[in-house]
Amino acid sequence: MTIETIADQCRELAALITRHTICFADGLHPTEIDRLDFARESSVATLLHSVVEPMLAIVVQGKKAALLGEETYHYGAAQYLVVSVDLPISGFIVEASEAQPYLGFKLNLDPLQLCDIIAAAPNMRVNNKDTSVRGFFVSTAEVSLVDCALRLTRLLDTPRDIPILAPIIIREIHYRLLISEQSKAVRQIATSGSNMQRIAAVLTRIKTDFTEPLRIEELARQAKMSPASFHHHFKQVTSMSPLQYQKQLRLLEARRLMMVEKSTAANAADRVGYESPSQFSREYARMFGAPPIKDIDRLLSTGQVN
Repeated sequence: MTIETIADQCRELAALITRHTICFADGLHPTEIDRLDFARESSVATLLHSVVEPMLAIVVQGKKAALLGEETYHYGAAQYLVVSVDLPISGFIVEASEAQPYLGFKLNLDPLQLCDIIAAAPNMRVNNKDTSVRGFFVSTAEVSLVDCALRLTRLLDTPRDIPILAPIIIREIHYRLLISEQSKAVRQIATSGSNMQRIAAVLTRIKTDFTEPLRIEELARQAKMSPASFHHHFKQVTSMSPLQYQKQLRLLEARRLMMVEKSTAANAADRVGYESPSQFSREYARMFGAPPIKDIDRLLSTGQVN
């Protein structure tokens, strides 16, 4: 019965998202509700790269895959993913068509709201703050979570209700995640003093200063860890080393500079912190599948925006 209920919920949510996106091109579309976006893709898409901030994404129709470090995650209708820290992620649609497009519900999460809920419910606090868990996970959606998504989406048909009811439903979504089967991961990021929260603070620093050389001992001191412990917990949370994390941030920004600001490859490499143009070209090709000039020409010719 639960499986049938979720299937019915997804069909209703798919109909609503279709109605709100059918007049737009494929892509991610903002809504009148702050932090809520709808995804629509009518074909199997090329690999897309981006830095993803804390969010919930429910797959309503179709299938998708995501790459984090060396790990690959597959998820489809009635499944959801949560990203609890800033992560560079590559994703691609694996099942979609004009008749049955990929449809997704995406809500940016608020770690402060998670902290507020935990403060109001002490029984939710994490007992072991020393545990670090992956900042990315995929789970099967529960009826209560999809119901929240449905009620939030329906508000788009009654705009006058959005200012009052949307914050209440969004808070409920945060609560549902805190009591879900993946509650451990969600609670870690919202628990003051946890290793995961300390790693999250370091990620914010690297993201802000990604053009600067990495100073591991300094980052470890910020996290109040030894360098060895810092490396361990960093990889537990992000599935990559600090250097790999910084490298992906640099390459993503370089690609944006070339696409949006029309920078040359040499200028983009210099602006993101590369001292060697040849090293930049090698690492860029390894990440994006082609050297900078060929990759940008391909993106421009296909109309892709990353």
